[in-house]
Amino acid sequence: MDNADLEDVIATVRSLITDRVIPHEAEIDETDEMPAGLRDEAARMGLFGFSIPEQYGGLGLTMWQEARLVMELGYTTPAFRSMFGTNNGIAGHVLLEGGTEEQKKLYLPKLAAGEWTASFALTEEDAGSDPAGLVTSVAAAPDGGWVISGLKRFITNAPVADVFMVFARHADGPAAGKISVLMVPAGTEGVTVGPRDAKMGQHGAWTSEVRLEQAHVPAEALIGNQGEGYLTAMRCLAHGRLHIAALCVGLAQRALDETISYAARREQGGQVIAEYQLIQGLIADSQTDVMAGRSLVLAAATDFDSGQDRRLGPSCAKYFASEMVGRVADRAVQVHGGVGYMRGVAVERIYRDARLFRIYEGTSQIQQIVIARQALRAASGR
Repeated sequence: MDNADLEDVIATVRSLITDRVIPHEAEIDETDEMPAGLRDEAARMGLFGFSIPEQYGGLGLTMWQEARLVMELGYTTPAFRSMFGTNNGIAGHVLLEGGTEEQKKLYLPKLAAGEWTASFALTEEDAGSDPAGLVTSVAAAPDGGWVISGLKRFITNAPVADVFMVFARHADGPAAGKISVLMVPAGTEGVTVGPRDAKMGQHGAWTSEVRLEQAHVPAEALIGNQGEGYLTAMRCLAHGRLHIAALCVGLAQRALDETISYAARREQGGQVIAEYQLIQGLIADSQTDVMAGRSLVLAAATDFDSGQDRRLGPSCAKYFASEMVGRVADRAVQVHGGVGYMRGVAVERIYRDARLFRIYEGTSQIQQIVIARQALRAASGR
């Protein structure tokens, strides 16, 4: 897609968010449900496949273009983007990064059209930011297929998923001890999806446990080659970290806009609070944070597209942007005062929604480790 077409897509998405999603934000937060029809509208606009190449039915956005679009999606409740985020992000990229050409042709069009919702089933009780610690097992079945057992936690879109990209460690055979990724349909015998998690924020974006008890899948369920699942996960997470960073920029922009709007109309001591220098200082800090975050994300996305950097930049962007949106949201509540602490006020919800971004797709502490290691490796010439 050329950039002129991208601007048309962004304008259409902006109208959808303004006209259809923002008016329902309080309802979504209160009910933990997305309004009927929004999913179909998103699918018709191609939002279930914007990062999937055109030859597989998607829009084929570059990382830079995706970042621009996701910043727009981030302007409203994260639950809206979450409906199709896994198809474009870490779940869909399992096929893009690790799948065979036959698997890509067969399954990616289903994700791009919204016919399927895919979930990325990696996280476990003792294996979150470090996938190397997962214990879910996969063993060869007598018929040539695979048998998987384990418990996955906090799996996004699990309650509505049609298919799970499950990461498991080989219990036998030549790949014993190594991790592979397998595609497991939601209706597979032995697969149980738990009740929706009760979360602090991001209501309307559903997560739950997924239990696999001797779940049997055919041989072709293996994505790519045996034992390459860890590398596939790392590649998916690098893309996902840039995606989340862009989302944080969009949400921070919304919090800033809410801050400025409120400060410009709220009166205290006979004048609007925007005229007070201490309020101006808070606004200035948030404006600077948002601009810095946007620039960092787009620069990292440019290097990602060129292949120059697909590790350090994504971690830096995710680390900075996820911490940045928390600061901007906190200032937004502060400027609103007591009003900002009340349910039904946008900045109160944003404050809760923003907190999760510092945890998933690798915590801030994991990003610090990745960043430091990459910087030290570069300095030593390795």
